[in-house]
Amino acid sequence: MSVHQVHPERYQEQLLEKQQRVEADFTEFGIPKLEVFASKPTHYRQRAEFKAWHEGDQLHYAMYAQGEYKKPYIIDNFPVASEYINELMDALLPKLNANELLKRKLFQIEFLCSQAGDGLITLIYHKPLDEQWQAEAKALEKALGCSILGRSKKQKIILSRDHIFETLKINDREFRYQQVESSFTQPNAGICETMIEWAIDCCKDSQGHLIELYCGNGNFTIPLAQCFDKVLATEISKTSVKSAQENMRLNNTDNIQIARMSAEEFSEAMSGVRSFRRLEGIDLSSYDLSTVLVDPPRAGLDKDTEKMVAGFDNILYISCNPDTLAENLKGLCSSHSIERFALFDQFPYTHHIECGVWLRKK
Repeated sequence: MSVHQVHPERYQEQLLEKQQRVEADFTEFGIPKLEVFASKPTHYRQRAEFKAWHEGDQLHYAMYAQGEYKKPYIIDNFPVASEYINELMDALLPKLNANELLKRKLFQIEFLCSQAGDGLITLIYHKPLDEQWQAEAKALEKALGCSILGRSKKQKIILSRDHIFETLKINDREFRYQQVESSFTQPNAGICETMIEWAIDCCKDSQGHLIELYCGNGNFTIPLAQCFDKVLATEISKTSVKSAQENMRLNNTDNIQIARMSAEEFSEAMSGVRSFRRLEGIDLSSYDLSTVLVDPPRAGLDKDTEKMVAGFDNILYISCNPDTLAENLKGLCSSHSIERFALFDQFPYTHHIECGVWLRKK
């Protein structure tokens, strides 16, 4: 995460700037009235990471501006992070400074916390972690009341667990998620809840079955499963697939099948270019796939996947990069019409914009 100035009193102003940018950038598509969803102005992030900056015999939290990696900005408070992360930051730093073993050669500190106060701190070192480190870290874990995990080259020391449990309130129902350290999760939990509710509202009257590409830990998949009889999802990360399966169990969801494969591989399977052993046990012919959900990385959809996606009646496109979204829409809008367009302020005070687009076949 880059260093940005945070001015809560100007939050609405920066949100309006994003709204105007989206409306201008997508003018050529004739989008409907933009739906804008605001974040909390402060304490909205459930994840944070800092460099451990050593100055004399004192350790500090630090961040760097992009391209200025030799100029640290000391972080004394971090209003974008949740109140619980700020509490842990305040409690952790003096304990590290008082313990030479835990402090020495520490170079990064990461926090992952839930809205309900389940926390995990990852300490990353430029040294091997031995039994003495584990004993000291275990005592620190007990003192802080949250999980501690240690990382070094070719080492991952799990003292109690490598994940937290988050609860998202979606409409009138709660969904519980296992979120694993170092795996992708939506950092702004409040906006994540809003995005899922918006997606459900788009899909509520859909016929047929859902296919989701890039499903991650099932963040969208599991709540959306209530809108469809059957859901087929793909994800390339083994860790995320394992979490998605655990989250299906936690939420008593039994109408989802997950294939561990990339979107590009699934495109090849759908077009008959290749067959995959990872699809064994999944009868594609048993699905009436009418709706597709894509939440691609910043690079957007590759051309083969874009072509495959265009074959579905309904497309729900969640995008973290308006530039690649616009490129994909140039192709998709030849066969589909944009019915809804949303701006989700996932990352306030930054240039990053998260969009949602609902398209129907012409």
